Amino acid sequence: MPRKALKPREKRGLPEPDSKFGSVVVARFISKLNFEGKKSTAESIVYDSFDIIKERTSEDPVAVFNKALENVRPLLEVRPRRVGGATYQVPMEVPTARSITLAINWFIEIARSKTGKPMCEKLAQELIDGSKKEGTAMKKREDTHRMAEANKAFAHYRW
Repeated sequence: MPRKALKPREKRGLPEPDSKFGSVVVARFISKLNFEGKKSTAESIVYDSFDIIKERTSEDPVAVFNKALENVRPLLEVRPRRVGGATYQVPMEVPTARSITLAINWFIEIARSKTGKPMCEKLAQELIDGSKKEGTAMKKREDTHRMAEANKAFAHYRW
């Protein structure tokens, strides 16, 4: 029996790899950073921040980016669960795709919240800090894990 031909990536809802590094995760990062439909601006911000990372660390910027994502992505989170009249914060494991999305969102949110520097510099610094297990994004991950640990007593309410 002949195998069914797969649809192209974009028709399956998967992003195409980015043009410069060929990484799907970098393409997702650029898409999340995209603001008001200006994808070329988002690409230039990410690529400029990768150039800054290469200058400051003399390492491969994609490797630093992947290491930062791996360090910052949460393994546990709390989800609200309504039982009877009460709402409990139930700790749950985070699926890989969601944890990467959370880490990407945290990096972008933190870089946007800082002031006084261009976006590419703020983003580069946050990614470098994340790869060293430092910075605000790491603190956010620690807080998420701490919250899950504190609510461990409600783990039996998992669905």
